[in-house]
Amino acid sequence: MSGPGRDLPPPFEPGELLAWLIVTLQPMNRTRVKELLRSGRVEVNGVSVTRHDHPVGPTDRVRILRDPPPARDPRNAGLSIAYEDEAVIVLDKPSGLLTVASAPGDPKDTAFTRLSAALEARHAGRPFVVHRLDRGTSGLLMFARSADIRDRLQANWETVTKTYLAVVEGVPSPPEGLLDNFLTEGQDLTVRACRTERPGSRRAISRYRVVATRGRCSLVEVAIETGRKHQIRVHMAGLGCPIVGDKRYEATFNPAGRLGLHAWRLAFDHPTTGKRVELESLLPAVLRKLVTG
Repeated sequence: MSGPGRDLPPPFEPGELLAWLIVTLQPMNRTRVKELLRSGRVEVNGVSVTRHDHPVGPTDRVRILRDPPPARDPRNAGLSIAYEDEAVIVLDKPSGLLTVASAPGDPKDTAFTRLSAALEARHAGRPFVVHRLDRGTSGLLMFARSADIRDRLQANWETVTKTYLAVVEGVPSPPEGLLDNFLTEGQDLTVRACRTERPGSRRAISRYRVVATRGRCSLVEVAIETGRKHQIRVHMAGLGCPIVGDKRYEATFNPAGRLGLHAWRLAFDHPTTGKRVELESLLPAVLRKLVTG
């Protein structure tokens, strides 16, 4: 539960948390506002947030705590919840964080363990993984609140709209199109594309559109009709325009210090109400600067 503090009026329009706080908390200076974030004294929808670029909007509840939260579990640092109700939780995952540990030697700090700890602290059950994002990919990541809800979502996964933003090297040609081929994962864990189906391969379909170009980089919107491992990364590399920072698929530079892929939009039919839920996550500032200046 939240400690003593002060509730702020909701943001009038979507934006990034730090920028909004600087305006809202005037005349408090920027250094002091950043210290509030670092100390865990800023809550968004009841969860302590430390990321400067955490997205906020008119439906969010922001609170400034009087004191830092006691003995905060470091697994919870940076946890951002984009949507939550009794059936579904959608995180805004940062780059560099695994969705869930799936192999020996994987880090124990994952999106799953962070969310599990947050729900346990609220005596609110446990999460169930619905889908995954690559470790280097940021953005919208869905969990269910029960095994039954997970199964319902996965059974209707083809109705979920998943749109990404990718910052790539060069300019894809043609500037928009449909990519449809088969992907096979090798023993080296690298995924490779082939035009025809082979044993163990899976069909992968992506639609892409160049949104902006600046210098050596382009911003590409990619809607996926299938959700294969490394699908967008392999498809962009196949166009001769690997995602920046993606050394595995022959990127030549890493200007953002991270993979330039972000899960931007997620739209789904709610598993209990049937209503369409549409969510959007801001492209992180470090990637936005590469294509907008």
